[in-house]
Amino acid sequence: MLEVQNLTKDYENKPLLKGVSFEVANGELVCLLGSSGSGKSTILRIIAGLEEPESGAVLWQGRDLRDVPTHKRGFGLMFQDYALFPHKSVAQNIAFGLQMQGLNEEEISGRVKEALESIRMQSFADRPVTELSGGEQQRVALARALAPSPRLLMLDEPLGALDHTLRTQLIQELRAILHQSQIPVIYVTHDREEAFGLADRLVILHDGVILQEGSPEELFEQPATAWVAEFLGLGNLVAGVVTQAEPLMIKTGFTELTLPNLPIEYNPGQECRLLLRPEDVLIGAQHSARENQFECIVRDSLFMGEYHQLELLCGETTLLARSQTPAEIGSKLVVSWPAEKIRVFPGL
Repeated sequence: MLEVQNLTKDYENKPLLKGVSFEVANGELVCLLGSSGSGKSTILRIIAGLEEPESGAVLWQGRDLRDVPTHKRGFGLMFQDYALFPHKSVAQNIAFGLQMQGLNEEEISGRVKEALESIRMQSFADRPVTELSGGEQQRVALARALAPSPRLLMLDEPLGALDHTLRTQLIQELRAILHQSQIPVIYVTHDREEAFGLADRLVILHDGVILQEGSPEELFEQPATAWVAEFLGLGNLVAGVVTQAEPLMIKTGFTELTLPNLPIEYNPGQECRLLLRPEDVLIGAQHSARENQFECIVRDSLFMGEYHQLELLCGETTLLARSQTPAEIGSKLVVSWPAEKIRVFPGL
């Protein structure tokens, strides 16, 4: 439905977007995920027609939107601050976009009723929005954005102002409402938990370029770069140097690791980074793989509910590991990471 082609944009004479391209299919929820300043919100503003790119194009069903003004694009945009009208009731806020479309009162009333039902706030219709909690305001802003049936809905950090507990509660609810609408959605966030909980597809943006895109499962299992792995919080990233090509052996600050031969060819002396996921560790000599086995000192052991998070000092390197049992602080543990579970990224 939407195609973004090679967008470039400068900010204060410096490149902000450096050739960004992606697509959004009908009914698909795509998350633009990246840190602050990566250009996520600027992309939304260009799609909405609020800003112009230096070059590139935005196409809707194959039609270039360059000469189509914002109000004629039929897109909805919801901001982090919700921008609700404080002097209007919940129902009046939802009705605003429908009135702008010139619909008659009967149709507006029916659409508002449907919108209130979709967010389960029928009893709040006449309540001033200033009396609502943050989560309730978020729902009203979403209902207002969906009521005019936009061709595309864009949400810019819509849960950013809420505390973590409320945000967690709303993620599942938000996904259900958006999928039920069958409207293609672009959702901007810097929060990995939000993105993984909501998206059909993730587009990871860093320094104005797309580093990787794919389903949450694909990005979790196969991060393309060390930066992506670190940004997604996938585990321990350790610096290493290749000591042997076949079989591949990499020396770290605490041990030498053996890995299966990889599709990318590594040469002796080449620097790299390794991803050691905490959940992949084998603990105890009887449970450890014969290769990649080394000794660590337990610096901390935290109960996290479903597992114990161990902080291990291995040489001068600190590693996190997950264990089904606690460990005594100061004790020594033999651990290993199976070769097939380790990911390698070229360069530091």
